[in-house]
Amino acid sequence: MRELSIFVDESGADGLDSNYYLLTLVFHEQDKPLDNVVGPYERALGDKRLPNIPFHMSPLLNGHDEYEGMDSSSRASLLSSFMLFFHHLPIRYKTFAYRKREFSSAARLSERMRRDVVNFLFDNLEYLQRFDLVKVYYDGGQHAVTQALHDAVEYAIAREAVVFRSATPSEYRLSQAADYACAVELTALKYQAREETATDRRFFGSWGTFRRNVLKTVRKKAL
Repeated sequence: MRELSIFVDESGADGLDSNYYLLTLVFHEQDKPLDNVVGPYERALGDKRLPNIPFHMSPLLNGHDEYEGMDSSSRASLLSSFMLFFHHLPIRYKTFAYRKREFSSAARLSERMRRDVVNFLFDNLEYLQRFDLVKVYYDGGQHAVTQALHDAVEYAIAREAVVFRSATPSEYRLSQAADYACAVELTALKYQAREETATDRRFFGSWGTFRRNVLKTVRKKAL
């Protein structure tokens, strides 16, 4: 039985109180092993005396949550290690990005997102139908995302071929990969709109440096 896993992450809270909303889907074919990537990544963390904690981009950049009290050099090293890990993962991803001011309500944004996901799935239906089972992993943290995913995936793919499972970054490395890809795409939008923060510049440098060293590498895995 061939299985496909889809790990989901989003950036931007429910409502229209932030500039952007991004939804990222990471696709992993279950017959492509991860041990030969995860093992070296975790050993590299140990060799560098870095903590083996779930990767979460925003807290890492800002020194919050698990990264509180950690100096910027250690956080930069964690980021660099995860960037290399992501580069070697046998995955593909798709990000849907929206500027919230273009929508009159959260409901309008949710409907547009659902439509975009449906269209994307139909564009790739031949690929998706190669699999006997499609599993969608999402922590269900935001109702609009949960509803849009259920509606879109169940509309585009046979209902019996889809299993929805809860996922958190602490449980799945691929959820962390979705978080990373989503955060990189958000950072790209901020640079392009000249809305990048001092923290963005501290970790990534100029737009040109970020584009060459980070964005270009990540987008090699874009669908």
